[in-house]
Amino acid sequence: MQRLYDFFRRHPTGVDSFWAFLLFGFNGLWVISRSGLEGKLVGLFFSTGLCLVVALRRKYPVKMLLLATALGVGQLIFDIPPNPGDFALLVIIYTVASETSARRWASRFALVGALIAPGLSQLRFRDGPVALPVWAVVFFTVLLTVPFVLAWVLGDSVRTRRAYWAQLEEKASRLEKEREAQARIAVAAERARIARELHDVVAHNVSVMVVQADGAAYVLDAAPEQARQALETISGTGRQALAEMRRLLGVLRTGEQAEGGEYVPQPGVEQLADLIDQVRGAGLPVDFRVVGESRPLPSSVELTAYRIVQEALTNTRKHGGPDVSATVRLTYRADDLDLLVEDDGRGAQHELYESGGADGLGHGLIGMRERVGMVGGILDAGPRPGGGFRVNAVLPLKAER
Repeated sequence: MQRLYDFFRRHPTGVDSFWAFLLFGFNGLWVISRSGLEGKLVGLFFSTGLCLVVALRRKYPVKMLLLATALGVGQLIFDIPPNPGDFALLVIIYTVASETSARRWASRFALVGALIAPGLSQLRFRDGPVALPVWAVVFFTVLLTVPFVLAWVLGDSVRTRRAYWAQLEEKASRLEKEREAQARIAVAAERARIARELHDVVAHNVSVMVVQADGAAYVLDAAPEQARQALETISGTGRQALAEMRRLLGVLRTGEQAEGGEYVPQPGVEQLADLIDQVRGAGLPVDFRVVGESRPLPSSVELTAYRIVQEALTNTRKHGGPDVSATVRLTYRADDLDLLVEDDGRGAQHELYESGGADGLGHGLIGMRERVGMVGGILDAGPRPGGGFRVNAVLPLKAER
């Protein structure tokens, strides 16, 4: 049964041809019963035309509607009484009303035909073997009109349902595409965020470790105690880098537990003092000042402020040259947090870093701008008048800004 059902769905014209053949067989009895050879030939012509309407109703619905109309008018003209083949008129009215691809005027034309065809037939053939009174003509007219109108109503309701389901499928397909696009955007944004975090962690901590390793190698024989302190700094910086990288990797391990305990929380402004001490230990003098009354900040603002200071001091240590010093000023204001990091080194070298200079990365200042843009802030970075480099970020503390 399932194979037969699938065959009918794949070959609708073949199914219609089968029903047309059956209709032709039933109507053949009526053709044979007609008197005279001419009557039989005329009946055969109209019977064949009506069966053709059934066979091609889904392939050419509008054309078959016009053919059925012509055949119906011909029956009235040539005095051919109602016969089993007229069932094709019901079929074509339903088909035109149900086809979403058919023109709307054709559906309305079919409705008009459904309303007037039974009345015209009763008026044309009322003078049969038995003359019918007026009330009987009206009764049979109404009785025959009801099936035609119901066929149109059923077809129109099917068309409406098909159009509704087509809209639902189109909407579902559109939502699926939008969901896939949003997923791709989310993946790209997450990859960019992780890339920024890894860049900040690796660039800062590795640069500290390199500076300390160079210093330890330089004083290894002359000052073993200083070399030991440098190695301890390298060890502590490496552990900190591993902890932050473990936190980042934890984002990718959904549902997994961290090895050795919970992940390290994201750094904020409270960790700036530790960061400054670490940078000072690496040999870069830093003057750190906080202006205004400190207060809790949004986590996104805290992380952005920490990363900006970290990246700016890393750039100073890498590109500022010898005997460079830096200043970090954190100012709490009513609506925003003002962050200023400046140094007195070779500020022009920072432009090389931004454009992919000596190290070929070129992501430091770009990452700063991306972070500040994500929280709706403003970043001003460039060479400072008189020498050095200056990074100034204004981070809003209110969402509406």
